[in-house]
Amino acid sequence: MRGFDYVAEPAIVTAVHLARAMEKPLLVEGDAGVGKTEIAKVVAGVMGTELIRLQCYEGLDVNTALYEWNYQKQLLRLRIAGEAMAGSDGGRAASGDDLEDLIFGRAYLLERPLLRAITRVDAAPVLLIDEIDRADEGFEAFLLEVLSDFQVTIPELGTIRAAHRPLVFLTSNRTREIGDALRRRCLYLYIEHPTFEKEVEIVRAKVPGIAERLSEEITCFVQALRQRQLMKPPGVAETLDWARALITLHRDGLDAEVVGETLGCLVKDRHDMRELAVGEVEALLGGTDTAKLGTSPGLIRRMDDDFDEPLADFAEHQ
Repeated sequence: MRGFDYVAEPAIVTAVHLARAMEKPLLVEGDAGVGKTEIAKVVAGVMGTELIRLQCYEGLDVNTALYEWNYQKQLLRLRIAGEAMAGSDGGRAASGDDLEDLIFGRAYLLERPLLRAITRVDAAPVLLIDEIDRADEGFEAFLLEVLSDFQVTIPELGTIRAAHRPLVFLTSNRTREIGDALRRRCLYLYIEHPTFEKEVEIVRAKVPGIAERLSEEITCFVQALRQRQLMKPPGVAETLDWARALITLHRDGLDAEVVGETLGCLVKDRHDMRELAVGEVEALLGGTDTAKLGTSPGLIRRMDDDFDEPLADFAEHQ
């Protein structure tokens, strides 16, 4: 996974390996922006297979996720058949059953993500069911059958079974609780916000050419920002956006002015923006002394307060 610039600790690598070896879906939960969706993208790249993504939202129904009939194409075919029947000279006209069999064939079927993942015949794809917590419980119940047997029944065509069992990733931001039945059918992985060292490594991997000092200052500021009681704390995605923005502006360090001008890369809520007055920004910048980074007990203590077990394990390992 590191070959695709994804910094993954052993827990993530092991979960992905088990999901592939055991042919079980992997449910990945965590705050927005911690890299849940990126796992599926990277795994598809590692496997050299197609990534099929189903973006969930409120009101998502089975037809949108599974299949629809191409009604325009069907109507056009019926019109052509009607004209042929009207112009026939006593020849055999197509019966209603013949026409029905014709227009409800595979050529008129629009495959949506779930059906497309099942009908892949050349190789097993990676199926990403993104933000499953946004879909309603009815759709979640429908997924139980699909993820258990990887087959679907289309009344006009019969049962379609997967030639290759897809590798399935489900992500959730925990905006609602996922049902126990779906959880039992999946392996489980929870991703925390990264530690300081991991986030610095991510920034350097994803933003080539960034100075070491700037990457450390950015990460230290973001980690301090997450300690505030914000409505929408910045994730790794926002950290990377901010790093790219600072590189675009040819900045090699942080100060109150540049942070204020680019804060919209990190903070995505007007109430949070209002809370971070100039004095708050300067206070946060006071903790970005890179001379102390990685060696200061105070830094380890601040990080440990924020992330508890992961950083406690890291400090103990050190």
